[in-house]
Amino acid sequence: MLRTEKDKRRAYIKWKPKDDAYVYNIYYGTNPQKLYTCIMVHDNNEYWLQTMDKQKPYYFTIEAINENGLSQKLSIKKAA
Repeated sequence: MLRTEKDKRRAYIKWKPKDDAYVYNIYYGTNPQKLYTCIMVHDNNEYWLQTMDKQKPYYFTIEAINENGLSQKLSIKKAA
C-alpha cells in the first residue's frame, strides 16, 4: 500500500493474488478494530482509493472470495 505524499487523500493498494479468487474485499477504517467500510474489487489485485481524510491514519485488510467461500483476511496494514 502506498499513500501519496502529494495528496494524503489517495492510496494505491496492491496485493498478491490468490489462486481461483475472482473477487476481493478491501476493509478499511481509521481504527484497526473498526474496519467497517468495504470495497469489492472484481478480477483485479489492485485498487486506487481516493476518499481518505488527509489528517487521519487508515488501516486496511483484504480477503479473497472464490466459489468455495472467503479466505482468511490478510494482516492489518496501516497507511499513515
